Amino acid sequence: MAQNVVVVGAGVLGLSTALVLSAHKNLDITVVAKHMPGDYDIEYASPWAGANYFPVGKPGSNLQRFEKATWTELDRICRQVPEAGIHYQPTRVYGRKKDVGTATGQWFHELTKEDAWFKEVVPNFRILAKSELPEDCDTGTEFTSVCINTAVYLPWVLGQCVKAGVTIKRGILSHISQAGLYHTSGHADVVVNCTGLLASKLGGVMDSSLYPGRGQIVLVRNEPGVMLTVSGTDDGSEEATYIMQRAVGGGTILGGCLQHNSWESQPDPNLAQRIMQRSIDLCPSLAPKTGKVTELSVIRHGVGLRPMRTGGPRVEKEKIEGLWVVHNYGHAGYGYQSGWGSAWEAERFVLDIVQQGQIRANL
Repeated sequence: MAQNVVVVGAGVLGLSTALVLSAHKNLDITVVAKHMPGDYDIEYASPWAGANYFPVGKPGSNLQRFEKATWTELDRICRQVPEAGIHYQPTRVYGRKKDVGTATGQWFHELTKEDAWFKEVVPNFRILAKSELPEDCDTGTEFTSVCINTAVYLPWVLGQCVKAGVTIKRGILSHISQAGLYHTSGHADVVVNCTGLLASKLGGVMDSSLYPGRGQIVLVRNEPGVMLTVSGTDDGSEEATYIMQRAVGGGTILGGCLQHNSWESQPDPNLAQRIMQRSIDLCPSLAPKTGKVTELSVIRHGVGLRPMRTGGPRVEKEKIEGLWVVHNYGHAGYGYQSGWGSAWEAERFVLDIVQQGQIRANL
């Protein structure tokens, strides 16, 4: 007899988890979400992401474990599924000693190490010679990474879910216990909570350790030919510089910032100017004729709120009002680069509940 599973949330975590679970024919899966691929809303973080593979998890952390596992699947999709909107990018990461302890310095701490744990994971990892570094940088590495066109990738994952028999529904929940009402049967045996930042406001969950990490980007048509980032800026400890060219005509993301506890949804035009100028300074090929912001062909400005969580991502099972809930949220800005590993972890919890008879035992 099939067990009914409802996945709440249709961001990269929710859709990836639903797709992983759909491989089990004893599970009847429904995804319910307020926002879907194609929507652009400040509550819906996934469309605004870069998105790429810049590992930042500390060794031994669950984030690091998820990131390491996820690379294998991103690499496979990039090689075998061109319509998914992922491509390889030559990547350079620069570090500055003066950024140690700043918000962005802490953010990129693992990423900027010369002995980074992921050097055995990504292809072509090497330490840059001092002559290859920008003047104000002390260290740097180069490797092959991937960049994702979220406008293509999210609908692709959604389509794979539909192909696998997953039911997709729109809905707004005020309490996690309402999830079962959206299943085609009207009942859920297990609920998977992939609500991201909204888990801080969802009844039955109300996770006070979640908070927004505001990011701002400029999407341009210019093609840099390389993916770049640096550990900090001289414009402020919360401001960052990263450049990533999305696959299949998705444009180039110029970022950014990490503003803790800011819910502001509108782009700051002054920050946008700083982002664009910093990007050109770091990567002159963006504006080879004049080196000025006016040479950039802007598609749009954007703001996204990363679901930051004290203690890192939450992937665990919990019984709420007699209902088994598997949580899978709080991945900050790392949902794409840790999503598959996290989905497999959530899958393990769901199968534990189903296979050990915990549902039947509690009926």
